[in-house]
Amino acid sequence: MQYATITGWGKCVPPATLTNHDLATFIDTSDEWIKPRTGISQRHISHVDTSALASVAAKRALAAAGLEGSDIDLIILATASPDTLIPNIASTVQAEIGAQCGAFDINAACSGFLYGLGLASSQIKSGQCQRVLVIGAERLSFYLDWSRRETAVLFGDGAGAVVVEATDQPGGVLGYELNNDPEGRDILKAGFGTAMDRFNSASLDFYIEFNGQEIFKRAIAGMGKLSTKVLEKCNVDKDEIDLVIPHQANERIIDTLISRMKLPKEKAMVNIANYGNTSAATIPIAICDALEQGRIVPNQTILSCAFGAGLTSAAVLFKWGDRVTPINSCDAELPPCDKTGIELVAPAVKHFCG
Repeated sequence: MQYATITGWGKCVPPATLTNHDLATFIDTSDEWIKPRTGISQRHISHVDTSALASVAAKRALAAAGLEGSDIDLIILATASPDTLIPNIASTVQAEIGAQCGAFDINAACSGFLYGLGLASSQIKSGQCQRVLVIGAERLSFYLDWSRRETAVLFGDGAGAVVVEATDQPGGVLGYELNNDPEGRDILKAGFGTAMDRFNSASLDFYIEFNGQEIFKRAIAGMGKLSTKVLEKCNVDKDEIDLVIPHQANERIIDTLISRMKLPKEKAMVNIANYGNTSAATIPIAICDALEQGRIVPNQTILSCAFGAGLTSAAVLFKWGDRVTPINSCDAELPPCDKTGIELVAPAVKHFCG
């Protein structure tokens, strides 16, 4: 029997940041208002396309696994903010890393990376693939109306990637659960797509909008339900969990989720302060940060869960392997950025805020 284990990991966040204090210069907010409500102190703003973030993260993940792009059998790229809808941007990453394989994008919003990780494990366990590259990448600043405080303070840009490999050693992805609640699909949305009237310039005024109270309630219920389900499916007691890596949407959501699961807060990986909500990228970025901080050690049992527009939800239970350090280093970098975060968003701020 083949098992699907994470053997490589990499993240890429753009260098420019937008702090809570920066936001306060053009909308009615403050660090004192944002931080207690969300846990966020800053977010990164990209000067490049989503595919560029994804490509650097992918190259770093490959190096960590000691692999080349040509070793990969499948690329799954989770994003709700691709450079282009046609072609998919997984093909752009494929060209950048020199892979010869299947490649596709999936849009499950903030749950996208876990959807991809679950699908990757199934491809490996079925024998269809030996090595799958799973990426979560977003440039959500593209969707923001900077005059709307409820969304302007939440989102950021970034990418993370993992390599999932077939192994004979028991462990890796133990199980996963995916779900969608279509009744709530309109409480978190951005009106971009073929439903737009392309001949009406007003249709270009699209932006992320959501019902915060409903999202809070449904996020906790959705992640909690699937987390419980995957633990039962794998016959693992919650006390056997060494680390929880939840989607980083709001620190209050994470705190409430962990409390309801009756787990100690120190078992939760929380890094939202530095990045904000990067949707499909939050979990792979958090995996990289947990490794850098020594939070992940060999043979740990890790639960990861997410919730996003759709309303999607996902939970994956996996056992980490023997290695927590990269096999090779990687010199892949983004093109230099000569602007600050506030300079990068200035044109959009002028458009939305006047």
